[in-house]
Amino acid sequence: MSARERLIDALYGAGWGTVKKLPEPVAVRLGRTIADLAWRQRGKGVLRLEANYARVVPDASPARLAELSRAGMRSYLRYWMESFRLPAWSAERVRSGFAPDDLHHLTDGLAAGRGVVLALPHLANWDLAGAWVTTALGIPFTTVAERLKPETLYDRFVAYREGLGMEVLPHSGGSAFGTLARRLRDGGLVCLVADRDLSASGVEVDFFGEKARMPAGPALLAQQTGALLLPATLWYDDSPVMRGRVHPPVPVPPSGTRGEKASAMTQALADAFAAGIAEHPEDWHMLQRLWLKDLDPARDPGNTVEYDEDAARAAEKDRKGTS
Repeated sequence: MSARERLIDALYGAGWGTVKKLPEPVAVRLGRTIADLAWRQRGKGVLRLEANYARVVPDASPARLAELSRAGMRSYLRYWMESFRLPAWSAERVRSGFAPDDLHHLTDGLAAGRGVVLALPHLANWDLAGAWVTTALGIPFTTVAERLKPETLYDRFVAYREGLGMEVLPHSGGSAFGTLARRLRDGGLVCLVADRDLSASGVEVDFFGEKARMPAGPALLAQQTGALLLPATLWYDDSPVMRGRVHPPVPVPPSGTRGEKASAMTQALADAFAAGIAEHPEDWHMLQRLWLKDLDPARDPGNTVEYDEDAARAAEKDRKGTS
């Protein structure tokens, strides 16, 4: 393990070991302080987040983009502060921490004996939503996790999510799809974060007017097993309670090849994700490249969002006046 990997592992370990012991108001203030510091430093993640928001809100002024990216970093650090503290939350705190709308799409599907694939984008806190499902509904589910480096960090994330009641499979290795399919055929629940393709072999979709690539797995699983495919979106409001919505099922097209059906279903997922992200862009934690033009700069070498110093100062001044 390299020195950098040891440092990363130690930082996450400190987060789970220390932040979960803090009183909640202290953790909230700490998260906001770290978020604002990171936002002012204008690192690669913040710049990428702002560039992504420029796709979501194409008519936003530079000042609005700066304001959005600051709110986005605060939302992102809220996710981390909650995640570090989740293992110490009581069952009642978990149950009261999330309020989803249209939950009947999920519960009716499971009650009918059909498996359900719940697909989410990187909005708000998907780990809290998962903990709520296992705690408030008493429904176990299976998910996958990206293999991280160092391996000890991956092990930490697996242990963390298993401690919240999830069955966690590694994203790589080739056996996850078969296990997920078996869980669905048994009438179980599979939850997948599905707005960013990790395999470079996903489905091209139209996303906020440009091409992006999203994983075909959720659609293929629904096709192969007869499970319902349900998009879900999450967001924060001004309260300690996260909000969410389970969208209506994505139907399997009546005709077409397996690939054509998967493409149409993945596009329907992308459309549902886009609707949720457009309503709450600051809660979309996408600090990586997503659109194909960004992944392959040769497609559009001028596709960058520059930092506007005056706009950032204006957003900072406005924020201080309203905080």
